[in-house]
Amino acid sequence: MSATFTLPHIPVEQFTLENGLRVVLSEDHIVPVVSICVYYDVGSRNERAGRTGFAHLFEHMMFQGSENVPKAAHFQYIFNSGGTMNGTTSSERTNYYETLPANQLPLALWLESDRMRSLKVTQENLDNQRNAVQEEKRLNYDNRPYSNAFLRLNELIYRNPANAHSTIGSMQDLDDATIEDIREFFRIYYAPNNAVLVIVGDFDSQEARALVEKYFATIPRQPAPPGVDVSEPLEVAAPSEKYPDPFAQLPALMLGWKAPARRTADAYALTLASELLLEGESSRLYQKLVKGDESVVAVQGGIGERRGPSSLYLFAIPKPGRSTEEIRRTINEEIARLAAEGPSAEEMEKLRNTLLNDSVRGRQTTMYRAQRLAEYTLYDGDPHLVNTEIERYLGVTAADIKEVVARYLHTDNHAFIEIIPSPEGTAQAEPAADASAPTPEEAEQPGAPPPQVPPPPPKQPAPPTESPETPIAKVTSDK
Repeated sequence: MSATFTLPHIPVEQFTLENGLRVVLSEDHIVPVVSICVYYDVGSRNERAGRTGFAHLFEHMMFQGSENVPKAAHFQYIFNSGGTMNGTTSSERTNYYETLPANQLPLALWLESDRMRSLKVTQENLDNQRNAVQEEKRLNYDNRPYSNAFLRLNELIYRNPANAHSTIGSMQDLDDATIEDIREFFRIYYAPNNAVLVIVGDFDSQEARALVEKYFATIPRQPAPPGVDVSEPLEVAAPSEKYPDPFAQLPALMLGWKAPARRTADAYALTLASELLLEGESSRLYQKLVKGDESVVAVQGGIGERRGPSSLYLFAIPKPGRSTEEIRRTINEEIARLAAEGPSAEEMEKLRNTLLNDSVRGRQTTMYRAQRLAEYTLYDGDPHLVNTEIERYLGVTAADIKEVVARYLHTDNHAFIEIIPSPEGTAQAEPAADASAPTPEEAEQPGAPPPQVPPPPPKQPAPPTESPETPIAKVTSDK
């Protein structure tokens, strides 16, 4: 890093509860807010054949109530306290996060602990959230141009089903899921020893530690989840495919390459190569295809970073009268030029400036810091990487970028999808399902405000009963 520029240091304090919950605190009194992240080490990579989509389903299920929180009340507590919140699912993890005024930290910790301890995994909640996910699939994929082709691209890149299947999963698998399947999934993956809790912002560390102990320490540990094999052969699963899309107005093309796992030397270099090729209006492919040749409506792409084999994808829509084959040839020529010549000194300076600028801007928000700390803790076991990893990026040379582009991108070992508009195609839109159930992305603003700080959950949760409508408060069985 430049001797004249130093990024602000992010304070890091970490500890682990006896039940295995990893906790990271980062105290900062600049703004009177706190951001809380809970990251569970479960994503689509953890799902087995015939049981896909469960991780994403639980992103919805986690807002359906717990022992002391009524259905959808999580939204009410957060929004009526002046906060924001959401949850997301990826191949690598499922996360839940909120930012609130600093005096609402006890509320956030109580809410997160109550659903970790005693989520209402009932048949009713399974049915309505299964319907919500299926409606999400129809809205965001089945009835939207190009979206299902993105899901298909992963299946052409990866051979291992743990990597290839989509996060949203199979709708048939969700239909086949039983309440026993879902309860077992919750028991295994939503245990404290499979989670990371991060608090960033305006709080006192001693008080925060006491609150974490109060709300989380009595949640039972569970046996460790089964390991995941995400190993991949070097070759992509399939080199090319024509994909009819009944909703596409224009032809398009997608390219996908296998990429190295995150936090490897090649991954850092390939990420910067992707920035040069695809990021922003000054990128090589934007300048070549959009500004120069004026041959495409849009070009975009980037790295899909994973702990195991990752990917780099590219998507482009040719203008009318320009063929996908012509665009693909131009893209390959630009990749070949970068592989032969490497980036210029000006491009390397731009990369370094962008890295520093993005780091400074990102660190200005408590949520950005909380999510980075959670990722480094969950994936790498070291939250201190938040202060040091940029050195790895800044250490990448032009020769490094040239070499990884030649090895990973300038090769026939990639997947290609040609998307063909097909109004008369066989794909049929499914009838819309009932979308009345609230989801994390579409919360209804409630009416009366809740108490500012609700009472804590009982120190020892009540044992479960046989009724499927009773919250699961404590589970001890092993898979």
